[in-house]
Amino acid sequence: MWTYLPQIIGTAVTIAIIAVLKVLIRRIIKRYTASNSQRTEVRVNQVVRIFNIFFNLSAIVILIIVWGVDTRNLILVLSSVLAVIGVALFAQWSMLSNITAGVIIFFSAPYKIGDYISIIDKDTPIEAMVEGVYTFYTHLRTKDGIKYVYPNSLLLQKAVTILKEDNHQNSES
Repeated sequence: MWTYLPQIIGTAVTIAIIAVLKVLIRRIIKRYTASNSQRTEVRVNQVVRIFNIFFNLSAIVILIIVWGVDTRNLILVLSSVLAVIGVALFAQWSMLSNITAGVIIFFSAPYKIGDYISIIDKDTPIEAMVEGVYTFYTHLRTKDGIKYVYPNSLLLQKAVTILKEDNHQNSES
């Protein structure tokens, strides 16, 4: 029992620190979004989930180090798994760029849910109201009632003009 005491203590400390970091990140994100009334609870949870995945992976790496797992065998297995994941992600790079763009839009986009915007695109310009910003896509609805599901990575790359801000949400904050 006493042989593994340092590892047990290291494990307990790691779990405690990760748990505290998860709570702090959730509070920081909620505090930031409290000043921005357009942020929805669903969107906050999506961003928190991304941070939680990062913290969980960090905890696994730390625990592997604490318990002294033979890194040669582990590196062999991890490199094989990462090679397969790398090929899959390269094939789906647009998914990763949409997730990243969704986080960027969530924290720094000048438009919010309820705003009427114009996406300046030479092939298919769109004027629509922002209905929701999600992990992969932003939902837009035109005055004609047509719903567009626009990839976040494309939305981040295009010039966007705010035609009419949603003053109803601005007056509530």
